[in-house]
Amino acid sequence: MQSADTPITPLIAGNWKMNRLPSEAQAWLRDLLARLEADADRGSRSELLLCVPFTHLAGMSELAFGTPVGIGAQDVSRHEAGAYTGEVSAPMLADLGVRYVIVGHSERREYHAEDDATVNAKAQRALAHGLTPIVCVGERQAERDAGRAVEVVLGQLAGALEGLEPGSAERLVVAYEPVWAIGTGRTATADDAQEMCAAVRGALRERYPAFGARVRVLYGGSMKPSNAAELLAKPDVNGGLIGGASLEIDDLLAIERATA
Repeated sequence: MQSADTPITPLIAGNWKMNRLPSEAQAWLRDLLARLEADADRGSRSELLLCVPFTHLAGMSELAFGTPVGIGAQDVSRHEAGAYTGEVSAPMLADLGVRYVIVGHSERREYHAEDDATVNAKAQRALAHGLTPIVCVGERQAERDAGRAVEVVLGQLAGALEGLEPGSAERLVVAYEPVWAIGTGRTATADDAQEMCAAVRGALRERYPAFGARVRVLYGGSMKPSNAAELLAKPDVNGGLIGGASLEIDDLLAIERATA
């Protein structure tokens, strides 16, 4: 575990959603790895992660083994095993070498009716098998307009983390993604992002006094090369959960460079 005085390593996590064929993804990853190997100045300024469809995980995990790029999943079953057709379990992901898994993304909440209890069960299952859950929280435009943004986000966070004991900062990531900014081209201002990430940080400190200050809090919601530096400069923004921009190597690397 890092000490309290060690700087937090930013996490740049791409969320590919339902894009690219597995064969295309492997070719793309080879290009990315070649670019990273050629970047003598990169050092270890950040951690790079790609959260890809289930069909991509085996091939990409094998290619990424021993490289600076981690591979994550976009969802996980709340169940350990059994008659759950179409589900993918945490031990299955761990067996492939997957390190992270997104839980509670707004698209899962909206399209698959996932509530805080479901998100909590998935995070619990992920931790039980050595995976780091990236817990997503975020408000809708109407909730922000009504002045309830912080209330909604911290309520989601409390529900998702109920009874969760990750043990250290490294075993938990929280991603703040305002729903109104996901895939819309709209972005919260850097000050808006900092305000909410600071509120999340305060809740994490209260829940986990020993390490809550060091849990990485990401901003998601149309982060791109043109706004990444301003967002990532904020003290409580420890990286990004990147959607469309993570599908383009140039854009992803531009965002990653903004962590320097």
